[in-house]
Formats: sequence, structure tokens, C-alpha cells
Amino acid sequence: MTYSHTIGARRHTFASLRELMARATPLRSGDRLAGVAAASAEERMAAQMALAELPLAAFLNEAVVPYETDAVTRLILDTHDAAAFAPVAHLTVGDLRNWLLSDDADGHTLAALAPGFTPEMVAAVSKLCRLQDLALIARKCRVVTRFRGTIGLPGRMATRLQPNHPTDAAAGIAASLLDGLLHGSGDAVIGINPATDNVPQVVRLLQMLDGVIGHFGIPTQSCVLTHVTNTLQAIGRGAPVDLVFQSIGGTEATNTSFGIDLALLAEARAAALSLQRGALFDDGRGENVMYFETGQGSALSAGAHHGCDQQTIEARAYAVARHFKPLLVNTVVGFIGPEYLFDGKQIIRAGLEDHFCGKLLGVPMGCDICYTNHAEADSDDMDALMTLLGAAGCSFIMGIPGSDDIMLNYQSTSFHDALVLRQLLGLRAAPEFEAWLQRMGVFEPGEGSRLAPALPDAFAPVLARLEAS
Repeated sequence: MTYSHTIGARRHTFASLRELMARATPLRSGDRLAGVAAASAEERMAAQMALAELPLAAFLNEAVVPYETDAVTRLILDTHDAAAFAPVAHLTVGDLRNWLLSDDADGHTLAALAPGFTPEMVAAVSKLCRLQDLALIARKCRVVTRFRGTIGLPGRMATRLQPNHPTDAAAGIAASLLDGLLHGSGDAVIGINPATDNVPQVVRLLQMLDGVIGHFGIPTQSCVLTHVTNTLQAIGRGAPVDLVFQSIGGTEATNTSFGIDLALLAEARAAALSLQRGALFDDGRGENVMYFETGQGSALSAGAHHGCDQQTIEARAYAVARHFKPLLVNTVVGFIGPEYLFDGKQIIRAGLEDHFCGKLLGVPMGCDICYTNHAEADSDDMDALMTLLGAAGCSFIMGIPGSDDIMLNYQSTSFHDALVLRQLLGLRAAPEFEAWLQRMGVFEPGEGSRLAPALPDAFAPVLARLEAS
């Protein structure tokens, strides 16, 4: 099916829904690299106008990636909830944007609609939105998940404490871990990217983290960000696995390039659930045992984008995540590099788009607000994105010593950044973690995230050992 829109005397025609979506996407370097970007601002505007007039139901009749050859497309369409979609089935993409900005679109209503949205629908809406639209609509969406703590509550923003070390040295990891805890970081997860990615090392790191969490009684969860097959082997060896990590993509071929498929993710989730390591809550034992990371450009870098724009494919990854009921999902927005998001402007837009799309789909979205050292971006750009995401209700961000990951060699957000954002916007840590911080003397009693003036007694022996090592 073709789509068209006329601007002045010129008629712009788009040969497919895939092409229409790509041409309507705000400019980014990855789409230029793929050869799918609009040739001019006029063509982009024409595509956006045509997209605004498109009925939402069209996305159920024309797949941007073929149903017959792609497992992600089959997952999206086979699990679509027609009853949840019914209240908005009569709308166009432009109508949906206008309705989402209205007072009628509240958190309860959006949560009920989430199973009826396909990722292509929400990606289409995002292409018509300004940054303020993306933030305002996403703020209305609340996705609450639980393991040992509760993530995603209104007025709360969690952090992933990321104590990576270039040699996985125990003392180096411990120093970063202590630094983060003393700044109120770690309520989303304490997650390590291992420098030496093999099963024995994964088991050793998991045991170390489990020992720290158990010794101090920290209401958080640990994760070693290794390949899902390594985690399955670690579970088989009796390792204390809280969350199963995996990078995922929005097409079957992208996931194949990661060495995974949907059946493998289902197997890993079942294995993690069988350990029953999550805390009990009023609504039963927690089912949120997965941690996924995504990023615009991964499908293109794998040659698996099927001629689609990278933002639409990214949104499709959230459909994969949603199916497995994760505790955490984050877009590592600027990590892949300037070939895909060239500068701070493109990274800021992409981060807000990803958060918006994930939240509308019912995914517990966080963001690694980051850039590589060869991108045209700096810490001012990250401050802008961090502040916008905080206002938009982002579930969690990263906490890294000095914002500089010395193992992965990229720039992210620091423990201090999270404190600033919490103080600036009146945000607080996850309730169970906040209570622990106050009980341990890290935070002063009362609401908020005010650090106590002195080193808490419980941590003094740890600091002494680190100084002596």
C-alpha cells in the first residue's frame, strides 16, 4: 500500500508503511547510514502529515517486518489485545497524539490500553511529538515492578549501581560499590559488566554481590550482565542469581546476532523463577526476574533492520521485553556511537523517544544516559537529558563513579548526578531502599535524599580494609 501527502505543488509518495515511518522520523545519523532517512525537511514533514492521518488499525494489517519470517512480528501480532485496543481503535495516529496530551489520558487509562498498543503505533506517535510532548505523556504512565524493592512508584527514581572494573578486581569493585551505597545508589540493581566473561567468573561475582547484600541486609537485587546462556549455566551450578540479563533487539535477526531467541529467554525466565529469590509481596511472589538492555542502532549494526528506521525497530524490542515481565529495562541510548546518534541533540531526542515508547507499552523503562568519547556530545547534553527524563518519570538511571566507566570506556551518570536530580525534582529512592539508607545512617531521617554528614559506623570497617589493601 502507498501513502502520500502534498505540500504546495509537490506530492510526496511513500511506497510502504515501512518507508513512511522511516521518512517521518526526526533526523539521525543511523537512518542516513541505512539509506532510509528523508531526503529533505519537506519530505520529512510530508511523511509526518501522512502518518498523522493514518488510522491506528493500519498497523494491524501491514507489518513493517514480514510476519512469515520474523518471530518478533509474530509475537507482536499474535499477542495483541484487541479488547484493550478497542477504546482507541477508531483514532488516527494524529488523533492519538492529541488524546494522549489531554486530561482524559490518565495513568489508569493508559495502563489499561498498554496491551492494545503495538510498538509501531507508539513509535508512530513519537515521531509527531515535540520533546515536551514525549515527557508529558510518559510522565502519566506508571509501570511498577518488584523484586526485593519496588521500582517505578510516583515520586521515586531508582539507580543501578554499576561498579565495573577493568580486571574484575575485588577491591576495585568493592570500592565503587561502597562509594555508590554511601551516595544512596543501588535500589534498582547492583549490576556488574564482567571484564572476564566466563561462567566461573560470573559465579564468583554473583557470590560476592550476594554476600554484600546479605551482610548489610540491603533491599536490592544483584545482576552480572553476562550472556543469558552463561547465567543459565551459573544457575545450574547453584549460583545466587537474582536477575537474568540479556541485550535484546526488535527483529528476530537482531536477536539471532545476540545468540538468543524467544524460547531461550523463556527458558531463562523459568529458571530464575524457580529459585524464588524475590521477596514476598501482598500480590504474591514477584514475577519480575529479567533485566533487558536495548539501544537504537543495534539492528542496523547487525544488518538486521529490514529497511526500517532504527527508532521503530527499537520500539519493537520493548514488545519482546514486555512479554517476559522484566523488573528493569533500559535503553543504553548513546552507547553504540555517533554512527547511529551523531550528537547531543540526537541522543536527547532518542532517549526521550525510547522512554516514551516503553512506558506506553507497559515496560518499566530506565535509561543509561550516556555517550561515547568520539560522539559530538558532552556532560551538558547528558545533564539536559537526565533532567528531562527525571521530569518524565523515568524509573531508573545509572550510578557510576565519576560518571566514567573505566571498564566499558564510556561516559554515563554518576552517583552525584542522581542525588542532584532527586533534590532538584523532589524525587526519592525506592521506599524499601530509602528506609534502609536511613536505618544505616547514609541518609538523614525524614523524606528526601539528604546525606548524613558523617561516615556511618557500619561501613567504617569496610573503608578501613579498602584503604589498607
